[in-house]
Amino acid sequence: MRYGSPSGEAVGYAGRRVAIVGGANSAGQAALHLAAHAAEVTVLVRGDSMDRAMSRYLVDRIEQHDRITVRTRTAVVGGGGRDRLESVAIGGPDGEETLTIDDLFVLIGAAPLTAGVEGWLRCDDRGYFVTGPDLVTGSDRSWWPLERDPLFLESSQPGVFVAGDVRHGSIKRVASAVGEGAMAASLIHSYLALDGDSRPA
Repeated sequence: MRYGSPSGEAVGYAGRRVAIVGGANSAGQAALHLAAHAAEVTVLVRGDSMDRAMSRYLVDRIEQHDRITVRTRTAVVGGGGRDRLESVAIGGPDGEETLTIDDLFVLIGAAPLTAGVEGWLRCDDRGYFVTGPDLVTGSDRSWWPLERDPLFLESSQPGVFVAGDVRHGSIKRVASAVGEGAMAASLIHSYLALDGDSRPA
């Protein structure tokens, strides 16, 4: 069983049967990568449709692919095998059944690893860091200690910048994270150029 599905590994599944748990874009992209090599790809979706969280272009490509089967309203309820995972028990609208597989990919989203700074940097209700203008929206500025507004990627601790997937409102894409990293470097220079009143003592 694997969490995540690097596209470079897909060629290693030539002729094999794999299952993917998830119904959003990452699961759809993994299904298409794996189906280019695997004999069978089964996508197990807890909801009643892939349309709720997956881009339409991915749904269309998956529905047209002859080696991808989508099982909606289905969840993994068990697993079996000797030295490795060889089957999963799945429960769905028609009851429980066993699906023989060579590997299982779990792509059901992620939680940000931000617990270590809880209470020091402001996080949203899902644990993502709140930055820039989002810190001072509305009348509550209690998390922002300075008179000036925070710079775009600046966290609730002036001079600490956040980029990538752990940031509230991020797009959750590699290219976006790389761009934000470059932007953060530029913003640090802007921060250091501020006068003393615009930086904490």
